[in-house]
Parts: sequence; C-alpha cells; structure tokens
Amino acid sequence: MRDPVTISTGISYDRDSIEKWLYSCKNKACPLTKQALHDSGLTPNHTLRRLIQTWCTLNVSHGIQIIPAPNPPIHNTQIAKLLNDATKLPETRFKCLATLRSITLEEGERNRSCLEASGAVDFLVSIIKRDDSTLLQAENNKGSEFIKASDEALSIFYDIKVSKSCLRSIISNDEVFVAYLVQVLENGNHKSRAYATMILKDLFQVADPTQLINVKSELFAHLVRALSDDVSQQATKAALKLLVELCPWGRNRFKAVEGGAVFVLIELLLGTSETRASELALIVLGHLCGCAEGRAELLKHGAGLAIVSKKIFRVSHGASNMAVRIISSISKFSATSRVLQEMLEVGVVRKLILVVKDDSNSKRKERAREMLKLHSRVWRNPACIPCHLLSSYPS
Repeated sequence: MRDPVTISTGISYDRDSIEKWLYSCKNKACPLTKQALHDSGLTPNHTLRRLIQTWCTLNVSHGIQIIPAPNPPIHNTQIAKLLNDATKLPETRFKCLATLRSITLEEGERNRSCLEASGAVDFLVSIIKRDDSTLLQAENNKGSEFIKASDEALSIFYDIKVSKSCLRSIISNDEVFVAYLVQVLENGNHKSRAYATMILKDLFQVADPTQLINVKSELFAHLVRALSDDVSQQATKAALKLLVELCPWGRNRFKAVEGGAVFVLIELLLGTSETRASELALIVLGHLCGCAEGRAELLKHGAGLAIVSKKIFRVSHGASNMAVRIISSISKFSATSRVLQEMLEVGVVRKLILVVKDDSNSKRKERAREMLKLHSRVWRNPACIPCHLLSSYPS
C-alpha cells in the first residue's frame, strides 16, 4: 500500500486499487466482506500510512524507497472553478490546462471521474474544436517545448480515459468534434495524429450501427496513411482496431480498399514480428478479402499470398485461422490459373498440406483440406511439392 484509505465497512485498501474497484469497475460492494456500500466515501487511514512510512524508513538500507505523502484528492468544486475562470479569462487557459495535466498524471480513478463530472471533457472538446493555436510551454523529460493549446487538450482528453457513456454522447451529438479529429489525422503532427487515432478508436467502439455505416471515405484514407507513416506503435494498434470495428459495416470494406488499406496491411505484415499487430492486420485483411476488390488488391502485391501463408503457425492460433480463411477466399473466388500457380510457387500449398498433416484445429484443417481437394488437378504435382508432403496430400 502507498496511500491506505478506509471504506464504510471498516476495511482499509490502497487508494488506487479501491478507486478502480469503485469508479472504473462500477462495483458497489466491499471487495472483502461483499457488503453493499451505501456510502462510497474514502477516509485516509493516517495510522496505517505512518506505520508503512516508518517501515520504509527502517528498511532504506535494503533498497526500500520511502513513500512520499500523497496529494489530497481533488474535488469537483475546485475543477469547476478552474474551468469557469479559464472560460471567462482566456489568459488563464494555460494554467487550467497545466492543472488538468497534473491531475491526469496522478492516475487516480476518482480524480478522473471528478474531471469528467466537473465538465473538463466539454472544456477540452471546445479547445480542440476551436483549433486553439496559442503556444504553451510544456515540460517533458527532455526539457521544455512549445505546443499548441489544442494539441495539449487532445493529449489530456485521451489521458483522462473518458467513460463510455460520455464518449457515446460525444459521437452522437458532436459531429464537428469527430470531423476535427479526422482533420488532425490529415494535417496534424505525429503526436497529435497518434492521439486523434486513439480517440477515434475509443469513440467508434461505442458507436451505434448507423454511425458505423455512415463513416466517410476520408477517414479510411487518413487511417491508412497513419498506418503507412508508422506514427507510433500504440497508434498503429489503435488504427488497426478501428479498422476491425468499421470494416464489417455497410460499404466500409470498399472504402478501406479504395483508401489503399490492402497494400499497407501487407507491408505492415512484412515488417512486423509483433503478435497483436499481426493478428489485427490479418483480421482486417480477412474482412477486405470478403469483397472482390480486396482480393484483387492482395493479388496485385507481389508478396501478398506469401506473407499471409507465412503467418500460419508463426503468430498465434487466431492469426493462423484468419490466414487460412484469407487463402480460402482467394482459392474459392479468385482462383485463376496464374493465381493457383503462384500459390504453388510461393509455398501456400505446402503450408496447407502442413495444416492438414499436423494441425490440431479441426475447422482449420477441414478448410485446408477443401482447398487442396478443389485444386488437386493443378497442385498435386511431384515437381513442386516435396515427397514427404505429397504423401499427405488429401485424395
């Protein structure tokens, strides 16, 4: 424990842990006794904190760090006054943003809930939409830098971890904010583009089907560019998750294909060994190969078939499933003589035989067997398949 507090049942917990339990997980009972908590107030346990600090002091020689005294929790009224002053007096906006930044850095769940309840999210959204270009001097681990107020507001908005209900309200009622985030994706610097990508991912994860269907083509083009530019590892995963969320709806697959997603996804698979990024890229490719345009784009890329088959058995069970599914789509709907010959030459057929021979996943094995039987007249060729694999070719 670093900051022990006592709840109404008399049990003491570390402040961060119990705040996550109460505010993030929305639990209304004591974790230990399971009693309902009619009062969610937290009382600092000063006696226990002094005992912890004394123990830390006595054991400094053993490498134990002294825990600093915790900052008092922030209250709604303090934040509301700060926001009100910043709204009335623009010159206090920098101080307000700096204070909001320091509150988010404390990582207390209660602090984040207070920020949202006090109107901080609306305040940040207004600065972001206004595209406030006032330069602020911000401190970081490399010294200090000047950044736009709107960029600072964007990063604070993300760090607050806005609740789903608040995100749902924003995407339902504030089209201007969503449009501005898409504009940041197009024209912003690397940092702001990363934050815009991650915020858009959070927004569309709570969107309703109508909002998902009506996404404009520009968003897909800018997401693809963000993937191509490799803005950051975190932003790359956020962009992939957003594409996973959007592609199954309406004509979004075609919009993504038109935006160049297939080529960029293949390049990403060629350049990454990171498990989750590979899984997500294959899931998106699976959606895109559900349409003829997506399959055509994959076949245009010289390494498309090769890299998809290479990921079988090398990433995860989920990635193997999706890779086999992509190859199955090509095999069923785009299997020209040239494509079948390429699949034989780049090792796709050998990988499918290995799936049938050694794979424990029955569904994946059956899908591979169907493909091998469907094209056995072309693929069952001793000149192209090693003898030890040819004997496992399904008859």
